[in-house]
Amino acid sequence: MPPPAHRVAILVYDGVTLLDVAGPAEVFKEANRFGADYQIVLLSPTGADVVSNLGVRLAVEGAVSAEPTFNTFLVAGSDLYPRTPVSAVLADAVRIPAAAAGRVASICTGAFVLAAAGLLDGKRATTHWKVAHELATRCPTCRVEPDAIYVRDGTTYTSAGVTAGIDLALALVEEDHGPDLARDVARALVVYMQRAGGQSQFSAPLQGPPPRSPALRRITDLVTANPRGDHSLGELAKHVNVSTRQLTRLFHDELSTTPARYVENIRFDMARALLDQGHNATQAATVAGFPSYESMRRVFARKLSISPAAYQRRFSTARREGEQPRQR
Repeated sequence: MPPPAHRVAILVYDGVTLLDVAGPAEVFKEANRFGADYQIVLLSPTGADVVSNLGVRLAVEGAVSAEPTFNTFLVAGSDLYPRTPVSAVLADAVRIPAAAAGRVASICTGAFVLAAAGLLDGKRATTHWKVAHELATRCPTCRVEPDAIYVRDGTTYTSAGVTAGIDLALALVEEDHGPDLARDVARALVVYMQRAGGQSQFSAPLQGPPPRSPALRRITDLVTANPRGDHSLGELAKHVNVSTRQLTRLFHDELSTTPARYVENIRFDMARALLDQGHNATQAATVAGFPSYESMRRVFARKLSISPAAYQRRFSTARREGEQPRQR
C-alpha cells in the first residue's frame, strides 16, 4: 500500500492576499511533479467561498471544522491585518485544527491570526517587516524576529511578507523530501532555494514624523541635507548649543536611537538609494558620507547580511537597452 497523501490545508477568508495562497500552493503542486504527494485543499471558517484582495473568488472544499486532521495547516495573510482586529470567528477557525495538525504555518500577516488564536505565545515568529513591531505589541510574549524570511519554532512556522511564503513552502518540502527534490522545485519555479540575507533588504528607507523638539529637528534636517558633514556627537551638540548628554537623551526619548546610529542610518539609506540608481559602491559610499567603502560594507553586512554589490545586483534600477553600466 502506498503511504497516504500529505494533506495541506490553506485557510482562506474574505480579503485574503491571493499570492499568500497561490505561492505556497504552487510549490506543493510542483513538488508533486518530482515525486511528492501533497493533497492541497482550500478551507474557509464557515465553508463559504471567499473573495481575495484582488476580487478573485476562491472556491473552497468546505469549513475547517468539517475536515479531518491535516499534516500541514497554513494560514494565509491579508492587508486587513493589522489595520483591523482579527475576528473571533477567524481565530476560532484556526485554534482547534492547528492543535491537531502536524505543523502549523502562517504566511505574512497570517501571523496575526495565529497570535489572536494564542498559537504564538512564548514562541519565536516573524511577519512582514512593515508590521513586525505591531505583532510584537499584540503578542508581547512572542519573540518577533523582524529580519527573518521565515522562522521555525517547534512545529510552528511563520514567514515574512507575501513571496516569503514560497521560501517557507520550499523549506517544508525540503523537510519532507530532502534538498534534492526541493532544489528541483526551486529550479522549476525559477526562485532561490534559499535567498541570502533577511527581509531588511526589501524594506523602505527611514520614514516617520519629524521630531517634536526644535533642536532635534534642526539636527535631523542638518544630517539629512548633508550626510557627508562632520556629525560627531560633539559637533552636533554644538550646532544646537546643548550638552552631549542632553542631545543623546533627546535622541533616545524621541527616536529610540543614538545620534551616531541615526547618522549611520541616514547614510545607509542614501547609499541604498544611490545603488538603486546605478552608482557604483565607491561613489555611493563617498556621496553618502561613509569614511570608506569598507565602513559602508560593514553596515550593509550588519543590517542586511549582504554586501553592497549583492544588494545592487538585486535592486538597482533596470538600465535602458544599450545603456552602458558605470565602471566599478
